[in-house]
Amino acid sequence: MDSVWFENVNRRVTRRTVSVAAATRQSLAQACTQSLARASEALLDLQKPEGYWCGDLLADTTLESDYILLQLWLYPPDSTGWNPPTLERVRKAARSILRRQLPDGGFDIYPGGPADPSASVKAYAALKLAGIDPESAEMRRLRECILRLGGVQAANSYVKINLSLFGLYPREHVPTIPPELVLLPGGVLYEMSSWTRAIVVPLSIVQARGGTRPVPPGFHLHEIVAPGRSFRLPRRDKLSFLFLGIDRGLKIWQDRGNARVKSAAIRAAEKWMLDHTRYSEGLGAIYPSMMYLIMALDALGYPRDHPDLIEAIRQFEALLTDRGDEFYFQPCFSPVWDTAYAAFALGETGQAPPERLRRAADWLIAREVRRKGDWSVKRPDLEPSGWAFEFANEHYPDIDDTAMVLLALLHAKGSDPEAQARCERRAVNWLIGMQSKDGGWAAFDVDNDWQLLNKVPFADHNAMLDPTCPDITGRVLESLCRRGLVHSHPTIRRGVEYLLNTQERNGSWYGRWGVDYIYGAFLAMRGLKYSGAPGVQEAVRRGARWLAAVQNPDGGWGESCASYAEDRFVPAPSTPSQTAWALLGLLAAGESYYDGVRRGIEYLIETQQPDGTWKEDLATGTGFPNVFYLRYTLYSRYFPILALTMARRALGQNEATVLHAASGLAS
Repeated sequence: MDSVWFENVNRRVTRRTVSVAAATRQSLAQACTQSLARASEALLDLQKPEGYWCGDLLADTTLESDYILLQLWLYPPDSTGWNPPTLERVRKAARSILRRQLPDGGFDIYPGGPADPSASVKAYAALKLAGIDPESAEMRRLRECILRLGGVQAANSYVKINLSLFGLYPREHVPTIPPELVLLPGGVLYEMSSWTRAIVVPLSIVQARGGTRPVPPGFHLHEIVAPGRSFRLPRRDKLSFLFLGIDRGLKIWQDRGNARVKSAAIRAAEKWMLDHTRYSEGLGAIYPSMMYLIMALDALGYPRDHPDLIEAIRQFEALLTDRGDEFYFQPCFSPVWDTAYAAFALGETGQAPPERLRRAADWLIAREVRRKGDWSVKRPDLEPSGWAFEFANEHYPDIDDTAMVLLALLHAKGSDPEAQARCERRAVNWLIGMQSKDGGWAAFDVDNDWQLLNKVPFADHNAMLDPTCPDITGRVLESLCRRGLVHSHPTIRRGVEYLLNTQERNGSWYGRWGVDYIYGAFLAMRGLKYSGAPGVQEAVRRGARWLAAVQNPDGGWGESCASYAEDRFVPAPSTPSQTAWALLGLLAAGESYYDGVRRGIEYLIETQQPDGTWKEDLATGTGFPNVFYLRYTLYSRYFPILALTMARRALGQNEATVLHAASGLAS
């Protein structure tokens, strides 16, 4: 009798639980639909007439600081002082820098972060050059902060090199970057990451031919030199002795080496540099290399009316936004990335206007890379394809962008179906061919992991190499598997093994190009899910448990850039993009009815603004870990759309699934 009574009661309770769960499901699904309609409309409003999207890519004050130093290079002072023709822009740059000063006087490299010695030293030099009184309250606080951080000696190698070009840091104590790098046998230059390549080649010319440029009369940085701290290059480990010895030898060679060999090296570096500006909007299409290109051409004696120098300056200044009180540089443009993600997110909703997606597809297909770039040094027989991150950067198609464009083209159908099919076939083959020997994928190159290069004296920008990473590997797996490759395919099998081998002990994955473990986890989990490979379920479940454990009390997720410095997850206030990533990871794991998913959905819905957008002030993109971070202004637009679409899809499951989920929750 008791057992029958209990069974009847349990059945009634379960029915009530299912009823509540179904009601919650229905109301959440409706809320997702309403939120998606507003968000999709807001994103569609940003599409350009040509068919692409491109949000601003925002960084720290170092870009504006470097701009002021570049003006000093281009327009040297005379005996009366420094009065460049760009003086008004210099003053605007100074005001832009000062607006971002921290309460302790320093400057950070990501919003909410601590004062950074390199950013602070750059800012001090730039502000003083721009005419800011060193005894003003702002400069006194900045100076005190720099000295607390270790003085100018605590800045990284690239800051010291830049200052040494003007005699503001002892040249004998900065790394020497020789033009002879281009002549070294065995393709040593191509063992460096693509971005480092594009930086060091012009910089080597600047060091070799630029001399020491003058500064305004009486200008110096003595006041930010930390007393008692050495100027010498740091000795990080045993191998440092070897490389420091090589550096001393390079300095002797620079002064006394064979003139004919040095001249040949300069010519080879110049040719490499100019060759890499063809079919590209600037050398490497990124700020640092574009700035050094201008300096290198000037050091080589190119007159101001030379077409190459005129074009280099034009492309560099295209990165500048100078609008009223707004003055800032973007490190590069992100149209292919933004277009691919926007089209994919809108396409996943199933509600995007086909004409809008057609325009996006046509724009993307027209930008497929069809020429061999630096990647072909290691893959000479691979047919060119892929997409760069920027408007034009054909030497450096991006594996991550290529995978993302292929995902977008699942939904976006162009005007010429046959041309699109050929384009997609080439891109799939290129992705397969760009897999590294460890089974993963990197950003631009194959097997770019010669760790010895991290020991060279100028490697402290934390970007000498382009190793494989879980975030890109997860995206490539999803892209290829949604194109029909199955888990038994050797490429997929090796990619799955890579992700299983790189999972952290706590269940997360490292994220190289987004902050940080949340980003790596969601992409790895999606890649494993779409692979359909046997034996991956436990890894995905572990990832889901970790994501659930790091949810914020407000229902969202947030992670600080400090995770990179501490090699562990560091929580931060919730952001729309990171909340969307976590939801995408949990939904990939099948955790549709986990209470945290509901709270994450509610967080996105409740924080959506009336115009359909979300506000995001923190940096969630990564340039170089511990050195340079990014704010993608469209991340808070398309990632929530993607997450809410997946959530709405999951909430549309039948009652039997709800019953099972409710029973599981009750237990």
